[in-house]
Amino acid sequence: MIPKECKRLAEVDFPIAVVSKHAAREKSIRHGHPSTLHLWWARRPLAACRAMLLGLLLPDPYDAHCPEAFKATARQALQGLLGVREGDAGLRRALLTFIGDVANWDVAHHPRWLGVARELVRAAHGDEPPLVVDPFAGGGSIPLEALRLGCDAFASDLNPVACLILKIMLEEIPRYGHELATELRRVGAEVKKAAERELAEFYPPEPDGATPIAYLWARTVRCEAPNCGAEIPLARSFWLCKKGNRRRALQYKVVRSTGDPPHVDFEIFEPQHESDVPPGTVTRAKAACLCCGMVLPPERVRAQLAAQHGGAEVLFDDHGKRNGGAWLLAVVLLKPGEQGRHYRLPMERDYVAIYKAMRRLEGITTVMLSGDLQPVPNEPTPAGGGSGAGRAFSVQKYGMMTFGDLFTARQKLALVTLVKKLNISDAAPDVAPVVALAIGRCAEQTSSLVRWRTTVEAVAGTFGRQALPMMWDFAEIIPTGNDASNFAAAVEWVAEVLELQGSSISQVGQIQQADACEAPLPDTAVDVWFTDPPYYDAVPYADLADFFFVWLKRSLPGELILRDPFDPGNPLTPKIREIVQDETKRVDGRPKDRAFFEEMMARAFTEGRRVLKEDGIGSVVFAHKTTEGWEALLSGMIAGEWVITGSWPIATERPGRLRSQESAALATSVHLICRPRSDDASVGDWGEVLRALPQRVGEWIERLQSEGVRGADLVFACIGPALEIFSSYERVETPDGRQVKLPEFLEKVWEVVGRAALEQILGTAEATARHGAAGAMEEDARFTALFLWTLQSTNVEATNNGGDTSEEDVAEEGDEEDAVPRLRQGGFSLIFDIVRRFAQPLGIHLEQWEGRIIETKKGVVRLLPIVERARQLFGKEGVQAVADLWEQHPERTAQLQLFADAEEAIGNRKGGGRDSRKKLGTTVAHETFTVRREMTTLDRVHSAMLFQASGQTNALRALLAAEQERGVSFLRLANALSALYPRTSEEKRLVDAMLLAIPKT
Repeated sequence: MIPKECKRLAEVDFPIAVVSKHAAREKSIRHGHPSTLHLWWARRPLAACRAMLLGLLLPDPYDAHCPEAFKATARQALQGLLGVREGDAGLRRALLTFIGDVANWDVAHHPRWLGVARELVRAAHGDEPPLVVDPFAGGGSIPLEALRLGCDAFASDLNPVACLILKIMLEEIPRYGHELATELRRVGAEVKKAAERELAEFYPPEPDGATPIAYLWARTVRCEAPNCGAEIPLARSFWLCKKGNRRRALQYKVVRSTGDPPHVDFEIFEPQHESDVPPGTVTRAKAACLCCGMVLPPERVRAQLAAQHGGAEVLFDDHGKRNGGAWLLAVVLLKPGEQGRHYRLPMERDYVAIYKAMRRLEGITTVMLSGDLQPVPNEPTPAGGGSGAGRAFSVQKYGMMTFGDLFTARQKLALVTLVKKLNISDAAPDVAPVVALAIGRCAEQTSSLVRWRTTVEAVAGTFGRQALPMMWDFAEIIPTGNDASNFAAAVEWVAEVLELQGSSISQVGQIQQADACEAPLPDTAVDVWFTDPPYYDAVPYADLADFFFVWLKRSLPGELILRDPFDPGNPLTPKIREIVQDETKRVDGRPKDRAFFEEMMARAFTEGRRVLKEDGIGSVVFAHKTTEGWEALLSGMIAGEWVITGSWPIATERPGRLRSQESAALATSVHLICRPRSDDASVGDWGEVLRALPQRVGEWIERLQSEGVRGADLVFACIGPALEIFSSYERVETPDGRQVKLPEFLEKVWEVVGRAALEQILGTAEATARHGAAGAMEEDARFTALFLWTLQSTNVEATNNGGDTSEEDVAEEGDEEDAVPRLRQGGFSLIFDIVRRFAQPLGIHLEQWEGRIIETKKGVVRLLPIVERARQLFGKEGVQAVADLWEQHPERTAQLQLFADAEEAIGNRKGGGRDSRKKLGTTVAHETFTVRREMTTLDRVHSAMLFQASGQTNALRALLAAEQERGVSFLRLANALSALYPRTSEEKRLVDAMLLAIPKT
């Protein structure tokens, strides 16, 4: 057994870069991957969980307390696999190499590699497997990897959908594996065949033998302009296919007739240019009429759709003829012997099939299911709104008040039929849940919130992001068909997971539906407490899971796990005890605000400390984007008597993903390693803590940079090792006895990190520039350098926000009028909170630079691109006039000044952060810059870049010559910016070209 005093590998070292590479690669692995069993949000990559668990479980061979028996076994186990150098340091290096290599998906199921991993765990913990506990288990990545390594695993979650996934993953797969996959395929095929027969008339075949695979619909509203009244199809785009060698789109003509409103007729064509395709009709909930051009405002669009319960249904008159509602734009076909998708316009028989489906559905819904459930889910959708997690839901604003409203009549009929066929099948009790998961997968591809991806000609599921937004135009697949994302495909996805995971996991785990604040475990029973907790309002798990829950409980009547154990009358997943920031919900009259979230998380950490053994170890995964989030998490851990002993950032997030682009989310997840704090911990001296901080942070920055960790990821990763000093004490006090709170300490951490970064970027003088160091650059240069340094991305190049937004990305957003806005302007952006944390302790006054080098809106600070600085630098006369002046009188223009009209423009800019910072810089900037002043070094570098951009070669040479006479600051800053600007940015190109023009001396 590992002595209490012995450090674990994860406390002293970790192969960050190797594990990050494997975790990033895992995002593209599909077949057999546990994430394809069923959707769960914000899953941790298995690679990161597997590697971190080994680091937590294994002792450090270099530690004096490491058992000799472990070292002997480890050396023998690794010798034939990797080879081991002599000495404890060589063994440590071999173990770290093994941890990095075993994170590779390719060896995750390899008997030899898993055999070595399990042998190492046994050598460290004896014949009794260590118990790994995750109280926020969700999709099950952490406990699954614990089982793979031969540990005992206890996984709990409050959400019943998560618990069903965990039950299959941790209990059923280890028990039955291949047999379960075989039975799933058999029962799934029978359910599909029976449902296909019953639904055949509602998906009629093509007369020419082609096979329909998808129907492309648009919701509609009526134009309210006088003398118009035309029907407006709400389409984001009229593209059907946008592949390189296959381009199809819709074009229309307006048809006017006496006595009737005008209407449009569509036709399918092959556009030669982007401009050939007419623009869509809806943007941010405003609908443009194709017949008269009038724009219907959002409130009227919402009102009309609300009257249609969301507008996904076709409206028919008494004779079965369409007279409104959803508009079928095109049908996607596969033709025998021909490659690719084909498209045709709708025909009368398409609407006849819909009408018949609606009539059939009316008959079915009169028969109640067991438990007094209606066949079509009538449970309420999330109300949405508010400033927390509720903002992810907007469907009720459009009249989709129940989950049944999210589906068309034909979709509802198909899903109800699949559920019915499962209920009357001969599926064994252990098989029915995996069939139900396949139905859940199918439902996610079979709602009116599914879109058609024109670049790949396939559907994208309901959850393109962690929300239920409006989708104006949508795609409908055939759930019982043989193509696209149908039920048969869902069955096969699930079966592949059962087979592959069953081949490498035989240890059976334990799962229980439980509140993380009330763990169903005894005191000091757990060896490893490893969890990925919720983050404020980042993911509204319960509201999202309700989409699946309403179908799962109909598919599995009597399943005890599909309930709210704390509120039997709740028809949906538990909400009261869910730890989330969502002000639309209340507990005992109190809103679930930030304070509620932080209080509950502190209780959960206290519970974790209670159940952990005195010699146990914990790890908490954190990837929140704000420093306030970090403060709350760490405050809860310290209040729960944890000591942070390590901190490892692993690149688990995709930097180019939608969320990172809109909210500056981190590219890494930081794994904080923690231990129970000793009962006899001493009181720390504030002065000693501050003296130890620079060296500890400096060492860590160097260590992380060597692993490719950059920017904000590096900053947050430095918090962990800094807290090793602070959290080891019962409390930290100043000489006068005042207790130092965590926010004050973290402020010092940010200051130390900022100074270390400036010393790297610009030299030692810049780190002490606030104290007036000789030769230090001006404030705007230091700020810009620090901003760009923080912006750097881990393992990937930072991108300029000015790049074009693809049609696919826009579509993934939904097109909701109140969705989080994308940053479409040029420049580079960071959230205000991070910028403020750096600026204040370094004496940088943000308000002085508002409108000059930065612009702050909605909590995001944008570093202005140089093209937006031209008016400031050159006035209304422009680059040409100033260039002429440089060429004619370089000696008179060596002291460049800001132009008066530029100062007026700066003063008129609107700035502002969030909350009390809304008007930041609007008045101050005007007062500050009303006097003409000499340009700073940064201004002059930007001027040179603008001369370069506009081809003013002579002026550029004159400016550069003057700067060489002035001193080294210009060249030093220009070289620093060259290293900091993202590689693909226009700024990088210009500064490098400008540097090449400097005469060699």
